[in-house]
Amino acid sequence: MADLLQAQGVAAERLILDELSRTTIENARAAAVEAARGGHPHVIACSDAYHLPRIRILLRLAGVESRPGPLGRGRAGPPAAHRLGMSLREGLAIPHNLALIVAGRERIRP
Repeated sequence: MADLLQAQGVAAERLILDELSRTTIENARAAAVEAARGGHPHVIACSDAYHLPRIRILLRLAGVESRPGPLGRGRAGPPAAHRLGMSLREGLAIPHNLALIVAGRERIRP
């Protein structure tokens, strides 16, 4: 993702990479820590269009305002069948993530 953003003109020093998170919940929690540490009023979430809604929901639950990034729009990228499959997966992942958070099995706030 960093390479794609830099190819679109985003300066490398403006990117904060999270290389430790293994799940979207962990990534949202890490983003909340970085946003607080840097005093950032919001983050820009960059991903595929089908993944952005879940990312932004989890960021909000972590107490972080977000905006969609310059990627993830349009029909460029994976074939339609892949996008459909991933959209269906995300449709299941949202309630699954919320259930984990509500049940206390995952922590979203830093």
